Amino acid sequence: MSTPAFHRLYVEGLALWSPALPGWAAAAPALQGMPTPAAEAPLASRPSPALLAANERRRAPDGVLVALEVAAAAVAMAGRDAASLPSVFTSAHGDLAVVDALCSTLANDPALLSPTRFHHSVHNAASGYWAMATGCHAPSSAVAGFDTSFALGLLEAATQAATEHTPVLLAGFDTDARGALASVTRSRGLLGVALVLAPERSAATRAVLDWAVQPGSALSSTLQSPAAQALAGNAMADALPLFEALARLEAQPGAREELQLPLGPKGLLHLRTMR
Repeated sequence: MSTPAFHRLYVEGLALWSPALPGWAAAAPALQGMPTPAAEAPLASRPSPALLAANERRRAPDGVLVALEVAAAAVAMAGRDAASLPSVFTSAHGDLAVVDALCSTLANDPALLSPTRFHHSVHNAASGYWAMATGCHAPSSAVAGFDTSFALGLLEAATQAATEHTPVLLAGFDTDARGALASVTRSRGLLGVALVLAPERSAATRAVLDWAVQPGSALSSTLQSPAAQALAGNAMADALPLFEALARLEAQPGAREELQLPLGPKGLLHLRTMR
């Protein structure tokens, strides 16, 4: 296989949220393989993003909440203005609990179908909430690619950042499969991840990310930390090898790693991380 031509981007902000790892401060050492300290308080089952008013947080589904939580955290770390930042939101399934509730209602009593649940079921619900909460009028995309949704979302965001020469927010999330969908859909737990990617190095740069698209099948990436392995049942788990690499880079600034993420049966995203 020929050597790929790499494109270079810079990671300015990153975030991860799960009930066991509620934020990058907790996630980074756990993804480095360090023992996770015992929680002193009960873990939150879902995040509570400050972008939303209290009544909106109560109504919003888990997928929207975790997407906004990680998006806001990554943008804050980057020091960027959320209102002017183009974004890509990616999810394999959207919010499966909402879809299961809609399907159950349609099967049992269609007249009780909730308009609110319906607008929460569309695949761009999270990006719509983000635009309204931040007042953002910049372009936004909603991506889905089954088991390769994060990699495809990363490719979309990286392409936009490189071709438009602008920073781009990438947020990925997936939720727990519920009801009948749990028998046919692979997704367990709640997971959200986010990156702010920029075309030039800045004072906010935390990592260099080189990327290239190649034909062929990706080499399997073994998750090294127990924390990442515990999250591997979620449909956004294809993000975890990169977030492990970024976490290790924070502990060892001189490190350099290469990994491959599948884009489908005939293509892969080849990545290099370094400072």
